[in-house]
Amino acid sequence: MVILIVEDEAEIAQLIKLYLEKESFTCETCRDGETALRFQQSLQPDLVILDLMIPKLDGLEVCARIRQRPGAKDPYILMLTAKGEEIDRIIGLSTGADDYMVKPFSPRELIARVRALLRRSLRQGGQASQNYRTTHFNLDLEQRTAYRQLKEAAAELLDLTPLEFDLLATFMSYPGRVWSRDQLIEKLWGDDFYGDERVVDTHIARLRKKVEPDTPQPVFIKTVTGVGYKFEDELLGVSDSSS
Repeated sequence: MVILIVEDEAEIAQLIKLYLEKESFTCETCRDGETALRFQQSLQPDLVILDLMIPKLDGLEVCARIRQRPGAKDPYILMLTAKGEEIDRIIGLSTGADDYMVKPFSPRELIARVRALLRRSLRQGGQASQNYRTTHFNLDLEQRTAYRQLKEAAAELLDLTPLEFDLLATFMSYPGRVWSRDQLIEKLWGDDFYGDERVVDTHIARLRKKVEPDTPQPVFIKTVTGVGYKFEDELLGVSDSSS
């Protein structure tokens, strides 16, 4: 697993690299946003640890540009920020970050967050032969592609981040099931999650913008007041893509 560390404070960058390399990760570091984009293109990392306040291009802009890039690998993004205000976390997640940590943080927590993100991709490998198909969506776990079919128009390829794809796959695997925030956190982040459960709401809002015809009035991903969320669409099949 390759991790790109984007941090302008050299001591912090080297400390992160030291702890992650002790866990057998391959790490590269850089100190500004422009270099980060070049490294991401050439290295194709599995995960980017991205500081919010970096020179040339800030972390929000780097995150947004990575998500806009077509490529063989769409990395998980863990954003670091010295700011503790909720609005900064929400803005970071809304640009495509999968998780965030507020400085100062413990190395143990950082490693746990990294492993929780990367573990999702490892777990997906065991079920990569499945496809989920509903009336309006077709999801291929092997190719990690999702299509939406609305009315009589051609199927539309959805531009989803890794976490958004995993979230949609979770919903499509059990149409009609109500998921609490805690259950979604357990499914997507695992036992190592340290953040606020409201991070789920932010990712749900982002996913709705991409899959709903009318975001303020969702017809697929619905809120169940006081409980959580559920996905509603007729299940047409769960198939093995190798057959």
